[in-house]
Amino acid sequence: MKLLILTQYFPPETGAPQNRLFELALRLQKQNIDVTVLTAMPNYPQMEIYENYKGKAYVFENLHGLKVHRSAIYVSKNKGIVSRLRNYFSFVISSMQTASKLEKQYDFLMCESPPLFLGYSALYLSRKKKAKLIFNVSDLWPESAEKLGVVTNKTLLSFAYRLEKRLYKSSVMVSGQTQGICKNIQTRFPNVKTYWLPNGVDLNYYNPINYNGGTWREKNGFAADDFILFYGGIIGIAQGLDVILKAAQLLLSQPKIKFVLQGNGPEKPRLTALSAQMQLSNLLFIDSVSKSEMPNVLKSVNAAIIPLRKLELFTGAIPSKIFESAAMQIPLILGVDGEARDLFIEKGKCGEFFEPENHLALKDVILKLFNDRALTTKLGENGRLYVEENFNRERIANSLVLQLNAL
Repeated sequence: MKLLILTQYFPPETGAPQNRLFELALRLQKQNIDVTVLTAMPNYPQMEIYENYKGKAYVFENLHGLKVHRSAIYVSKNKGIVSRLRNYFSFVISSMQTASKLEKQYDFLMCESPPLFLGYSALYLSRKKKAKLIFNVSDLWPESAEKLGVVTNKTLLSFAYRLEKRLYKSSVMVSGQTQGICKNIQTRFPNVKTYWLPNGVDLNYYNPINYNGGTWREKNGFAADDFILFYGGIIGIAQGLDVILKAAQLLLSQPKIKFVLQGNGPEKPRLTALSAQMQLSNLLFIDSVSKSEMPNVLKSVNAAIIPLRKLELFTGAIPSKIFESAAMQIPLILGVDGEARDLFIEKGKCGEFFEPENHLALKDVILKLFNDRALTTKLGENGRLYVEENFNRERIANSLVLQLNAL
């Protein structure tokens, strides 16, 4: 069986879709599926082409046994809608132009969305390569962009919704990263076949017994007995990270409670300035780190804060950072209602829930864990057991192989 994965994001970039697709591709390859990846020149999250790829229109490389074709993409640090559309469509065009460099035929083409517009290339390539299209949805776009106010142009939204409909109806299967995504699509398009393809975790790599935390605390100015609340990921609009700053302000009187926001994103300059204005001496911003560094970072902290804004849209969301934290026995402080709460708080007992965007509730949960270290430890242990049973990447890949064979 031959599978072509079409995605704008892939290692050596770091990030949730990059890691998820790479890990899935490796495991599918071990199941004797011939996997090829068509992706863009690496640039994320800095929005600057990585040094080894600058000035190149096309690159072919072997990445841990995967055949990876890379084509050109326009990148800009400008966050405006015009620059973003140029970014998306430049790869749509270049990926189509790379068709001649691919094999003549594939059994399946799996396209990662967002960006939704990559679907144009997916439609073209699936016809040209006689491949059955699988559209993999990790975020409901354009719905999320509309509800977050990222895209307000009615013409563009209408255009995007029509494309979404066309893609779903052209696919032999639409896979969703969460059950909520699958339910949303199934409700709007009852005749579309959906399949829950959850994110997961490499339990061998994210295993707390293999790490000691190293010198992370010392390097970042923390004491051994500091109680560190950690957020790691995109610092963007959807995450609603103001709630952490407001909770940190309420806890300034607790000198042993410290906050770390690790990552980059469009909201970072504003939040950094706001933190300085609020004189949050208990909060530290640090840049993203490589995947190889993350286990030691997680091993060094006491709990992971995982928030999203209080929107109906996010009741079907499961932030990817949940899985690594749980696997490393880090208790979750979850500000995401709906599916994530049901799975990881109510069923898995992996942490404590707080109402999204409610900084008073977040403060109370933090104090609860700070004052009850036995509970903190127990929640972390529960998390490891829960992801072992339900979100093991090996099992997820095996299930997908069975699904592909059935198709």
